[in-house]
Order: sequence, then structure tokens, then C-alpha cells
Amino acid sequence: MPDRAYIDYLYFSIETLSTAGYGDMHPQTHYGHFIATVELFTGIFSMSLMTGLIFARFSRPNARLLFANHPVISNHEGKPNLMVRLANERHNIIGNATAKLWLLRNVVSKEGQFLRRFHELPLVRNEHPALALSWTLYHVLDEQSPLYGLNADDFSSLGVSLVVVVTGYDVVAAQTVHARRSYDHTEIRFGQRYADILDNSEDGRIRIDYGRFHETLDG
Repeated sequence: MPDRAYIDYLYFSIETLSTAGYGDMHPQTHYGHFIATVELFTGIFSMSLMTGLIFARFSRPNARLLFANHPVISNHEGKPNLMVRLANERHNIIGNATAKLWLLRNVVSKEGQFLRRFHELPLVRNEHPALALSWTLYHVLDEQSPLYGLNADDFSSLGVSLVVVVTGYDVVAAQTVHARRSYDHTEIRFGQRYADILDNSEDGRIRIDYGRFHETLDG
């Protein structure tokens, strides 16, 4: 094409890169080529962006941690404890799992202002090297606990709620996973303990009885 301008070669390259084709229906003026070029690049960029977002969304691993329906308060090792049970439903290993238990409650400042305060409740063990089955979190209700000496009525008047956050490394997906569960004070059961859910299968392996996972007993 010796008699064509270099701009025509540019349009030809754009159509080649965008796979728009060389059919009979094509722009005839520089203005038409410019509009087609903008549309082609916008379309390619939009499709690439959407592909990346969709891949990032669906390739993100989910922790699939099962939390018990009710936190319980009963004695453990001779001391009153607040307990929350969770289990790994994927049956893989979540390495270096870390758990945090947060308390949210209503307080009134010295100026009479209504506030919603949160406190991190210290756990007996807040790390698990390899979470594969179940894990029960324990918070001792001693003199250092903001829940020390409180009963169900106190929990209601203070608007107590709990938030559990678990983070760990999924060794299969090779990515960090997060899980979260919140509880209202009406879901906390006083004087109850969790039913035992671990037993041995016929081949001697430890398994979880999920049918009793949420069950609580008088404790």
C-alpha cells in the first residue's frame, strides 16, 4: 500500500491486535477510525478488568469455619470460663491459626454520654499450630476480666455482644483465610457446657460428630 498514509497502517495494526477483522463494514474516515480505536481499546480494557475481578473473587479461598450457635459460661479447670467452639469443615489444615475474642458493651461516660466500647478478651490459648478438627476458645472470668461477676441480667442491661475473629494459613490454597462470627447476649448460655463431639472411627481415626456440634448440656 505505497499510496496510503502511515495513519492507515496504524488503523490496520489496531484492527489486527483487537481481532476486529477486515470485513466490508469498516470506518471510511479518520473520525470513524478514531471512534473505532477508542471503542476497541475501551472494550479490551473493560473485558480484561472484568476477567481479573471475577478471577480474584472466585479464586479467593473461604475458611469454612463452623462456629457453635451459642457461647457458654461454665467451670473449666476449676474456674468460670466463657467458651466458644469452632471447627474446620474443610478437613484440611489451617496452619498458624490465630483467634481473637472481642467484647462490645454499652457504657455511660462521666459526662453522661452513651458510648459503645469494645475490649479484647484474653484467651487461654489464642494460637493453634494446625487447625484440622475442632478448637474451643477459653476466656477466664477472673478479676481481670471485664465480665467478672456479671450475670445474664447484667449482660442484657449492658447490651453485651461478642465477636470472634479467626485468621490462618490454608496450606492447600497457600493463602491466608479469615473467618468471623458475632453473638448477641441472648445467645450466651449460662451454666452450660458443650457436648463431647470427638470419637474414633472404625479405622482408629479421630472424627467430629457434627450432629452434636451445637449441643450444650447442663454443666
